[in-house]
This record gives sequence, structure tokens and C-alpha cells, in this order.
Amino acid sequence: MNPVDPVDPVDPVNPVNPVNPVNRTAPGPARRLLPRAARFLRRRRRVLVRLGGWSLLESAQTFLVGYGVAQALDRGFLAGSTGTGLAWLAVAAVATVAGGLAVRGVFRGLADLVEPLRDGLLRHVVTRALHGAVAEPARTDSSSVSRLTHQTELARDSFAGLVLVLRSFVFTAAGALAGLASLHPLLLLVVLPPLVLGLLLFTATLVPMAARQRDFLDADEALSTRYGAVAAGLRDVVACGAERRTAGEADALVATEVRAARSLARWAAARTVALGVAGHLPVVLLLLATPWLLDRGLTAGALLGALTYLTQSLLPALRTLMSALGAAGTRLLVILDRLVGADPRREGAPDAAKPTPAPVPAASAPASARPAAGSRVELRSVTFAYGPGAQPVLREVDLTVEPGEHLVVVGPSGIGKSTLAALVAGLLTPGRGEVLVDGAPPPAAGRDAGESARRRVLIPQQAYVFTGTLRENLLYLCPDGLPGGPPESGPEERVAASVAAVGLGPLAAELGGLDAVVDPAALSQGERQLIALGRAHLSPAPLVLLDEATCHLDPEAEERAERAFADRPGTLVVIAHRISSAHRADRVLVMDGARATAGSHRELLERSPLYRDLVGRWHTGRDTRPAARPGRESTPA
Repeated sequence: MNPVDPVDPVDPVNPVNPVNPVNRTAPGPARRLLPRAARFLRRRRRVLVRLGGWSLLESAQTFLVGYGVAQALDRGFLAGSTGTGLAWLAVAAVATVAGGLAVRGVFRGLADLVEPLRDGLLRHVVTRALHGAVAEPARTDSSSVSRLTHQTELARDSFAGLVLVLRSFVFTAAGALAGLASLHPLLLLVVLPPLVLGLLLFTATLVPMAARQRDFLDADEALSTRYGAVAAGLRDVVACGAERRTAGEADALVATEVRAARSLARWAAARTVALGVAGHLPVVLLLLATPWLLDRGLTAGALLGALTYLTQSLLPALRTLMSALGAAGTRLLVILDRLVGADPRREGAPDAAKPTPAPVPAASAPASARPAAGSRVELRSVTFAYGPGAQPVLREVDLTVEPGEHLVVVGPSGIGKSTLAALVAGLLTPGRGEVLVDGAPPPAAGRDAGESARRRVLIPQQAYVFTGTLRENLLYLCPDGLPGGPPESGPEERVAASVAAVGLGPLAAELGGLDAVVDPAALSQGERQLIALGRAHLSPAPLVLLDEATCHLDPEAEERAERAFADRPGTLVVIAHRISSAHRADRVLVMDGARATAGSHRELLERSPLYRDLVGRWHTGRDTRPAARPGRESTPA
């Protein structure tokens, strides 16, 4: 392999030929890439000469196949000499074998042309990614992974295929045209005009097809990016009532992609017309002109040889050429333009990969004080199953959580603990029985986000943090402003108190304070959980549900956070990640199959074999979360 040679990469900060994707009058990718391609090929003249030498054998093969068929008929079989005819056919067969050896040599030389291209692209992509990470650490280009793995390999494979196809067509056409001229010059008069016309038509479609291919890829990427942004910010969309607007924007992107796909298909149809003119029309014209050609001295063998050239050499080469250039060629053009072209983020183009954060309610004047007693939670003969034919996860469960009580729920993984929390939060509806919070069913998800935030808070295992300031994240569950507190405590003091209570202070300082912008992708799972815990601690809800909300924290941080919520006025239900949480609770609920048993830590040690087993596993250092029993739910508990 040759030494790594970059493909004239542009300066990532001041790129040559910058292009704004919004500006359609900017230079096209072909105009930007052709100078670089010419310089790349000029540096490899030896490789090109070696490829050309092997390809001359392919021209000779093409020439001898048609010429041998013509001579076998004229000088052999029609002249009554079977041996001569067979000898000329043997010449054609030997030429075919020699052509196979030529292809072997071509592939050996191809690596010296293709591998330096890939190496140069990899060097350029890595240079740009590293430069971007140094210049703007907060905006590192995550698409570099795709460029390093998928796009560079696509470029390499497409380039190799195009070199093979273009080389084969040029030398095959040269051999076929030389053979036609040797059989009779009039054959060129019949074949050349439609061949040239078809090639011109096909060439005229390449630039529009490349533009349509780029439009389609842009539309597809914009749609994927939008769906990703909506999925990441779905809670923001629902909380702000922006479902209809978001759906409308997504529909517009879908319509754009459909239009781009239809336009690309129309140009693909034009490619088929060009193939018909260049490849099939010469055969038709040759058949129509046969009487005229025979009157001017053309032999039957020459006609058969001409048909052999057209059907066995030119037509397959044309079909392969147009298929490769129309698909792989336009794709290669677009990929190379993205890999070595200008960085759109530095040209004023909108940053589609960065979703705009939804508005978050800001703190206002103190609202009414949080109910000191908390909520009363009741489950009355609750049965729930995931589907009509599924085994119940919960069966006839009765449970009462008194106002202000601290309940911890424990049990094997997959036993239904998260299902219980979702039922209390209103995310699921029981198949039979009732779930009541303060005497009424919990508000259904999505009905009234503000009312739900005022009545209960559920923090799941996968904590949600959105792009915005740390303060906005913490006040997200305060739709009416911060809840009331002691007269001497203002909004800032209450935020600071919650931050300190859950142990969020060091992270807040590291991020740059409450008004620092939070990048969710730059946070660890534990850091996201701390922010979500601070948000729940600040909320006005009299009922807090922590569904393994501290599983990514160490035991000390988990204990601090749980004690902060225990000291907070209100009712607390904790789906335990560690059995040590049970020691801090007023009561413990043990889930064993579809049944549930509640009591204090001491009571359950006497009454529940499963609880004794869980406590024993914890104290002996074994896994505290046994595997789900056969037939139980497979969703995380």
C-alpha cells in the first residue's frame, strides 16, 4: 500500500469553497471536487498506467471475440472449412481466458488507487473532528463516528466500483469500435450516432441526479434528526401542549422527503431512456440497415460479428456503466462532498442536530404552601396484566399509604415494582380494582401536565434532563412557581436548600452555577439522577414516587437523597434499588409474585421468607436483585 496521502483536505476553520446548504446558488459538489480529484489522480500516474496496460488486454479480448466469430463464419463454415471455423472460435475462446487474466491484474493495481483515497479521507475526518473538539468542546461533531466507519467505507467501495466500471467501458468500447471498423467502416456509421447520442443524454442526467440524490439524503437526515429531537424532548412537547405543531413540522419534513424521492425516481427513468438509445437502438438500426449493408459488400460473418460486439460487449458495458454512475457515482459525489467539503455548521446553516429547548416555566411569586400532611394512596383489590391473555403482574392487591408516610417497595427484579409505581402515578390503569390518591383516581398521563405536576411526581430509573439552564431543569415541575416556604426563605434560598439537600451542590458548581446551560449528552447517568432528584424535591407535589431513581448513585449519595425526601413534607414511595433503603422507611412492601406483604423491617424479617432472603443477600455481599421467576414480567422492575 502507498503511504497515506490526504485528499487535499480543507481547513476545518476556513474551508476552501464554503457552501451554505441554504444557498442553492453555491458551487455544486462536482465543481468543488473535480480539482481535488484531478490532483489525486495526477499523483498516481504510475498506478493509472499499470491499470491501462492490463486494460489493453481487455480491449484485445473484446476485439478478438467479435472478429473471431466473423472470420469463423466467413472463412470457415460458410466457405466449407470446418477446421478453419473452429480455429477462429478457439481464438475467441483463448481471448476470453486472457481477458480473465487481465481482470486479475486490474484488481491488483486497484488497491494502490483505492486504499490511499480511504486513508486520506480518514485522516481528514479525524483532523476535522479533533479540531472541532478543541475549538468548541461543547459542540463536538457526533457524526464523525458515522464518517469514520460507514461513509468512508461507502466512498472506498463506490470509488473502487466506479474505477472498474469506467475502465471496463472505455477499453471495451475501444475494442468493439476497432473491431467494427475492421469488419467494415460502414458499421460505424450505423452504430456510432445512437451510441454517442445516448451517452450525451446520460451525461446530461448526472448532475441533476446528483443534486436530487443530495436533496433526498438531506431530507432523510433532516427527518431523522427531527424525530430524534422530538423523541428526546417528548416530555417538553407534551408539557407545553405543542403536539399539533410538532406533528405538523414532522409532516412537512415527510412531504419534502417524498417529493425528493419522486424527483430522484423521475431522473432514474431518464437514465433508462438513455440506455435504450445508446445500447438497444444500435441493434435495431443494424437489423434495419442489413439489406443496405449487404448491397455494399458486407458479409454475413461481418453482420454476425457486429451483433456480437453490440450484444455481448457494448450493451452489457453500457448497462453496467449507467447503473454504476447513476447510483454509486452520485452517491460517491455526495459522500465525498460531505467528507472533504465545507462544514455547514460554520457557514451559518441552522444546526439541525441541536433541538431547540421547549420553554420552561420560570419561578414566580410564591404559591400556596405544599400540603404538610402529604397524599393518601389506596389500592383496592387491584389486578393488572400486560394484555388480555397475560398472567397478572398484580393480583387483588390491597394497600394503604397514609399521608406523610415513607414506604419502600422491594422484591426481585421483574416482579412488578415499576408497574405498581406506574399505577399510582396514573401511567397505567388497573384491569380490576381502584387506585386512589386523596380519594380520587390519579390524573391520566397527558391530560393536564400542570395538574399532574401539582399532585404527584414520578422519577424513573432513566432520569430526564433537557437542554436548558440548570435552574430551568430544577423548576420544571413548578408550573405555578416555587411552592411557599418559611417567610424568611425566598425563591433563591429554597432552590439552594433543595440543591444542598439532595447533594447536587458539587455538580452545580462544576457546571458553572444554576444559570449554566446543561448538555444532557455530557452528563453521566448519576448526574442526571441528581438533577432529577433536585427537581422532584422542589416540586409542590404532596406525593413523590422514586422508581429506582438513585440506582446510579453510590450508597452514601443514595442515603443522602432518600433522607432529604423523607424530611420533605409529603408522602414518599421508593422503589428500592438496594435493600438498605428499607432500613430508612416507615414501612416496607415486599412483592412476591402477584402478592404483596407490608410491614416494618422487623415484622417482615419474621413473616416473609423472601424479605429475609433479600436482606441476607445484601449483608453477605451477593446480588440484591434475584432474577425474575419464570412467567413474570420481563420489564425492569
